[in-house]
Amino acid sequence: MADRKSRAVAGEKASESADFVTGSGAPAARDGTLEEALGVQVRALRRQLDLTVSDLAAAASISIGMLSKIENGQISPSLGTLQSIASALNVPITTLFSAFEERRDCSFVRSGQGVIIERRGTKVGHQYELLGHGLGGDIVVEPYLITLSQGAAPYTEFRHAGVEFIYMLTGEVNYRHADRTYHLRPGDSLMFDSGAAHGPESLMVTPMTYLSVIVYARDAR
Repeated sequence: MADRKSRAVAGEKASESADFVTGSGAPAARDGTLEEALGVQVRALRRQLDLTVSDLAAAASISIGMLSKIENGQISPSLGTLQSIASALNVPITTLFSAFEERRDCSFVRSGQGVIIERRGTKVGHQYELLGHGLGGDIVVEPYLITLSQGAAPYTEFRHAGVEFIYMLTGEVNYRHADRTYHLRPGDSLMFDSGAAHGPESLMVTPMTYLSVIVYARDAR
């Protein structure tokens, strides 16, 4: 009886954990297999050299079918086969494993220790503190703590690729995006296509601070 009760409690906890993994709509992360990582890396290196599957298979003295299965992560190739492929690609064999060993990056910045930068188009009285950096991948995320000091100049012509999210922390501002203006107070947020002209149109209460997160494709820079 006690064992059944313990198992039931454990089952309930597991169910709760599964139900409350995240509030995000993002799909769950999946750890790929070594075979899949090898395939992705071989394909990427082959394409960098502008080689067809046939070209690489011939250079590595393996069949086109085998190379295709390797690139699709369908088989576990022998070390000899991997060495042949690495030689044909003119890279160390360890390079083929680098995608599997890739770290899950994390950026940690202590309070007040963000990098103060001069962002393109920065205006007088606008301070940008970069709160995170260095993550890899196809998407770039730039989180800034923006401070507009007393006497800062309004400016509504910022434009750049991607999407921007603003969360107001202190002060008040009339923030313009395209042909509309939004009165932002602490706790208000705004998310918009940053390809349209945008920026603080009138500074109601200064100094003011807000969190700005800019997201864009890495090749859009």
